[in-house]
Amino acid sequence: MKKYILIISAAIILVSFCFGTWFVFGAKNNYYYTQIDNGKMEENEKREGVIDFKGGMPYLYTLDSYDKNGQEEIVTFGSSKKLKEGAFLKLNIAPIRGVTSWEEVKYNDLPPAVKEKYPQPSH
Repeated sequence: MKKYILIISAAIILVSFCFGTWFVFGAKNNYYYTQIDNGKMEENEKREGVIDFKGGMPYLYTLDSYDKNGQEEIVTFGSSKKLKEGAFLKLNIAPIRGVTSWEEVKYNDLPPAVKEKYPQPSH
């Protein structure tokens, strides 16, 4: 009986280690592109003393986003400031954790399939 418990415990530890290693080092991040629409931004209320599952950021954006092949995904992410209306962002999205970072990009830097989703800016 002790032998089975030892084998099961070792298997659980091994699976946990493999998943943890994959999560930290091997999980492939995906990149999505979006355009800021402050009409789709909501202000996040501070929740003093309560766990805030929205990341504690004062501004939350829920926007249509596209991968390099033009596949749509609705993505929600937080920001510490109100973002520039019409700006294009490249979102770094990790499995389970969601948006881990973003950077502003120019329209010309968008993948061709993403450019098809947005009209070219006039400025």
